[in-house]
Amino acid sequence: MSSIYDQDLPKTPANHAPMSPLSFIERTAEVYPNRLAVAHGDLRQDWATTYARTRRLASALRQAGIGKNDTVAVMLPNTPPMVEAHFGIPMAGAVLNTLNTRLDPETIAFMLDHGEAKAVIVDPEFSGTMKKALALRQSKAPLLVIDVEDALYSGPAEKLGTLSYEDFVAGGDPLFAWDLPADEWDAIALNYTSGTTGNPKGVVYHHRGAATNAISNVLEWDMPKHAVYLWTLPMFHCNGWCFPWTVAARAAVNVCLRRVEPQAVFDAIRQHGVTHYCGAPIVHGLLVNAPASMKEGVPAGVKAMVAGAAPPASMIEGMEQMGFDLTHVYGLTEVYGPATVCAKHEDWQQLDIGERARLNARQGVRYHLERDVRVLNPETMQPVPQDGETMGEIMFRGNIAMKGYLKNPKATQEAFAGGWFHSGDLAVQYPDGYIKIKDRSKDIIISGGENISSIEVEDVLYRHPDVLAAAVVAKPDARWGETPCAFVELKAGATTTPEAIVAHCKQHLAGFKVPRAVVFGELPKTSTGKIQKFELRKQAGSAAAIDV
Repeated sequence: MSSIYDQDLPKTPANHAPMSPLSFIERTAEVYPNRLAVAHGDLRQDWATTYARTRRLASALRQAGIGKNDTVAVMLPNTPPMVEAHFGIPMAGAVLNTLNTRLDPETIAFMLDHGEAKAVIVDPEFSGTMKKALALRQSKAPLLVIDVEDALYSGPAEKLGTLSYEDFVAGGDPLFAWDLPADEWDAIALNYTSGTTGNPKGVVYHHRGAATNAISNVLEWDMPKHAVYLWTLPMFHCNGWCFPWTVAARAAVNVCLRRVEPQAVFDAIRQHGVTHYCGAPIVHGLLVNAPASMKEGVPAGVKAMVAGAAPPASMIEGMEQMGFDLTHVYGLTEVYGPATVCAKHEDWQQLDIGERARLNARQGVRYHLERDVRVLNPETMQPVPQDGETMGEIMFRGNIAMKGYLKNPKATQEAFAGGWFHSGDLAVQYPDGYIKIKDRSKDIIISGGENISSIEVEDVLYRHPDVLAAAVVAKPDARWGETPCAFVELKAGATTTPEAIVAHCKQHLAGFKVPRAVVFGELPKTSTGKIQKFELRKQAGSAAAIDV
């Protein structure tokens, strides 16, 4: 039944506009045209220039026949063209597909075909991989290839197309009259999952979700205007957790970085006065374990965001010693990167490092603009007791969730069953509402009928002073069915033994949870620093056992 509040009160262009992060760069270029937007090598580019270049890119794409809902793929490191792609491609109405630069040619070819890419922009560093991928494509549809040139890259390269990126952009109109999407539900980006159990799934983002998560990033970090953001997190990963759009909203600085190496990171922090950066635990671990001489002159107060495995006490302590403020977030590709945050309380600072690490290790509470995050029983879809013990599945609902999986209605329906996005992560919820992951459903080890959380065992391994990285997977066992197998990457110069690692675990874990095998070596990781457990599971069958 219509009410008085529905009568003669229509939506019009005067009182309603679709939410889109494209609005952020438009405003920043108008208000702060001369503020620094991009730093890369000797390049210093202001916001007015950056905005003009994104409009040129959009215009050039339109002139090339690319428009609404056409896919434009990019295979780029964290360089200025990657920043520009996050605005110029959707300004043309097209959908940005950022390709993981460490994938094999076969997977890249699959993504180009599955996403029906009409164009691809390629950095010279990845021309070899892209050349093979183009040859492996099954589709016969034409694909416009645009080659980027970068003075900071000096390795081998081969031009794959007939157009250079700079010439292509120069041919566009700097005053191109782009429009907001007709509907904020329109697609803005396509991101592929890792595809560890088959072909990767294409996760489709909408403009509203990209805008709301970008704003949430500002709110969770209290990110100030004109912050200086260092690109240690790959922009191809969940669109850099939506930070290209966050940085534009704050009229901040994009400090580009082709490679994440401790020396380069510390140099950039000193040179540019970096205030914020993000990364997987391995990135922060590299900085904490870098030589003291490398850290000299690094200013205190840098804000760091970590996602993935919970930060162990040693990492938190190491970051504090450098004067860095660490914030722990959690999410998945399907929720635009981080969608929960371990919001810290002032009284936590009075606690000892062990208790602070325990509290900060939790995945926390929902992002500001996420509607809800709960631990639910996946069978009943009811919340589990908030007792810190009863396990359920983390589920999300709200604006910060994907449209769904491209061309995969079955997977989309399963993911959104019951009106929630099912993460696949098993967790508990504490009386204060904070969530803590116990494991991925596939990573629970069932030994003699007892469930063992691999994350719980990993938390203990990280407490050992010689351990740089650790992962625990199930190892087949004739008697128990499965037993924990620990893969451990040691810090440089460490000389500990498998027996010492087992003894350490015995001090903190019930006997059945202690690893029966310990394997030393460098752990396989994704391009974003996540440990590839599926690779370790392949090795676990041949791992040497240790009696405990």
